Amino acid sequence: MNIEELRDYCLAKPGTTEEVPFGPDTLVFKVGGKIYALTSIDNFGSVNLKCDPERATQLREQYDYVLPGYHMNKKHWNTVLIGTGITVRQLQEQIDHSYDLVRASLPRAVRESLS
Repeated sequence: MNIEELRDYCLAKPGTTEEVPFGPDTLVFKVGGKIYALTSIDNFGSVNLKCDPERATQLREQYDYVLPGYHMNKKHWNTVLIGTGITVRQLQEQIDHSYDLVRASLPRAVRESLS
């Protein structure tokens, strides 16, 4: 998956917005104003994704390309290395999980407005 495919995949999710709040190199995807994915624009080689803490630990133990979230709360975020063995489907599943976690944490009225 390249950065354009990542962008297209994330933006296809209901209510997703993209921003660059941390400077022009960091592309952030949000739902309901909360981050669920971020990556470097200039050096696309990984993506940070929110993850259930138990699942985060399992993924890190199972895959070399899943690391504790770089510059993030390592309990709740993973950095997934692109081009190091992860399949597009596996990456999409992790993006879906991140999006679903963040969406589920939103107030009911906001969640319903995204449907």
